[in-house]
Amino acid sequence: MKHKKYGIYEKFIKRPQDFLCALFALIVLSPLLLIVAILVRVKLGEPVLFVQERVGLNGKIFKLYKFRTMLATKEGTSDIANDAARMTPFGKKLRSLSLDELPQLINILKGDMSVVGPRPLLVSYLPRYNTFQARRHEVRAGFTGLAQIHGRNNISWKEKFEWDVKYVDHVTFLGDWKIIFLTVIAVLKKDGVSRDGEATTTEFMGNEE
Repeated sequence: MKHKKYGIYEKFIKRPQDFLCALFALIVLSPLLLIVAILVRVKLGEPVLFVQERVGLNGKIFKLYKFRTMLATKEGTSDIANDAARMTPFGKKLRSLSLDELPQLINILKGDMSVVGPRPLLVSYLPRYNTFQARRHEVRAGFTGLAQIHGRNNISWKEKFEWDVKYVDHVTFLGDWKIIFLTVIAVLKKDGVSRDGEATTTEFMGNEE
């Protein structure tokens, strides 16, 4: 089922608002971005940015930008099982403050993402979604979303997808700004950054049907 944009906000305001918010944030936070980039270069080496393909609106694949938080693997591959060993105290601090996510402001400017929406996930997850879960791609992927203010990485994949689809069906101006406000609070409280004993969220392996 294809998502239909409802109301003036989603049709005409949300995308320009995203662009202006991201532009303003980049300008205001540019000194912080520079400092973090320098620290990543000094403590973790090159590259400063972690670039990975993710899935966005209508299943379109785009390149997502983050500051690196882990030591590089051999040949640049990623191994979720060894993420904890590759995570440094500096990387944990970046993640706890969500500073590693700031380069995604560029993704918002480009139109790959929105300020609010379902978080963009790995391309390898695409064939693992059921019909309900795949609805998360009916809107632009978000910098933050309902799942991020309701437990983030401390809730199950089932719960995350339920929050994602709930957002798809309830995109409103007041709803978006409420999510933004609650996200700031969650970041300050460092809520749900990761589960105990895990450096990153667990991999989504699909559904038992």
